[in-house]
Amino acid sequence: MSPGRVRRTVAVSMAAAGVAALAAPAAAAAGRDTGPCPSGSPGKVTCTGGELADGTPYRFVVPDRWNGVVIVDLDFATRASDEPLTGELTDRGYAVGGTARTVTGWNIAAAIDNQAAALDRFEDAVGAPRWAVASGRSMGGFVSAGTAQVHPDVFDAAVPFCGGLGGAVGQWNQKLDTVFTLKSLLFPGRSLPVTGVPADTGQATQDWVSALTEAQATLRGRARIALAAAVGQLPNWGLDADGKATPKPRPGDVDAVQEGMFLALAGGEQPYIGQAMSSRRSIETLAGGNPSWNTGVDYAEQYAAAKPEQRRTVRKMYARAGLDLGADLRTLARAPRIAADPDAVRYLEKGIVFDGDLRIPVLTVNPVGDQISTVAQQQSYGLAVRKTGNGALLRQSYVNTVGHCTFTPGEQVAAITAMTERLKTGHWTASTTPQGLNRLARSTQDGPGRYVHYQPAVFNRPYFGS
Repeated sequence: MSPGRVRRTVAVSMAAAGVAALAAPAAAAAGRDTGPCPSGSPGKVTCTGGELADGTPYRFVVPDRWNGVVIVDLDFATRASDEPLTGELTDRGYAVGGTARTVTGWNIAAAIDNQAAALDRFEDAVGAPRWAVASGRSMGGFVSAGTAQVHPDVFDAAVPFCGGLGGAVGQWNQKLDTVFTLKSLLFPGRSLPVTGVPADTGQATQDWVSALTEAQATLRGRARIALAAAVGQLPNWGLDADGKATPKPRPGDVDAVQEGMFLALAGGEQPYIGQAMSSRRSIETLAGGNPSWNTGVDYAEQYAAAKPEQRRTVRKMYARAGLDLGADLRTLARAPRIAADPDAVRYLEKGIVFDGDLRIPVLTVNPVGDQISTVAQQQSYGLAVRKTGNGALLRQSYVNTVGHCTFTPGEQVAAITAMTERLKTGHWTASTTPQGLNRLARSTQDGPGRYVHYQPAVFNRPYFGS
């Protein structure tokens, strides 16, 4: 048991009895890493912050009437102090804070440990919370799920938003599949990187987006883009060139579905292909090599497992273009495979493989149209948890929105509130259903939520460890 957990266990009765009066006096008494709140911070709060041992900044905002719950987030220290979500949560009594990814980047193992270190600093300056909840968006969601697995003795719960919950190895194998298919079928002779991404990732992204945009203008290109997106389990819903949401395609509208697949790949300010360049470069640099492989992968099987509307779209697009789908799948089968560097795989495994070993409750939240943290990865996470007999600790939820982490503050508050109910009662309540989460979101200034019932596809590149 960690020292942080010991201090918190002793102090739970104090928190339950009325920790509203604890925050400001304790912070003043501690005199460590405390100071004025940044301009734009919510009213009636106390702030504390500083740097961890590795130079990572951290910051916390504690309301005068603290409810005893602290939310710890990978990216909080670099967010604007007037972020609406912070105001919503502190108004409801939550202490909110966390670190920054500026030092750790894709060193996920270090980022996970930093969440525990930041909580320890919070306890020193403010006092022991009744409950500590790891949460965050994007890499922050990924890290919060990792924190739940690695530090269940320090944290009481986790609410990961839009995290790549196929794990570090699994999600990057999936991205390799998409880019490998595109390169093999559309651009075999062009110098577009799949792995070994050059230092100028902005240029690599621009080259890929230009190539995909050219291909999208042709029938053959549209067909093969659809196949690659289906293999890579991308959404068939995307953002336009200006980053605005497009209408959700009807499953039977093959032109709209294909356009959505293309936009997921190359549309908006944060296209899938851009992250496949920039983040892969960072990972390969840290890992000292390529941690992804497709040796032994059958792309015909992956296509066959795609969602029905995507398979139908691929078939119709191939027919229009006069292409032979079977021939292209055979071309993929013959294409030289990419092997991983074993040392790089071991590095990526450390940060992190989700093995289902849960000891604290977790509520995941993911957009159905997220092009970065693809929704099928949620299925992989859930499967791992159920296989280890921990399904009772997990609830998974989905928001009917397009783009990466495109939640309203109200939808995020709803999930945090639902988890607080779980901690208070010791069991899941109806608040974790779509109807319950939407009811909780409705109580915020953002109005009704967009939570829906959703069944993600089976993740096609699961990896639970070597």
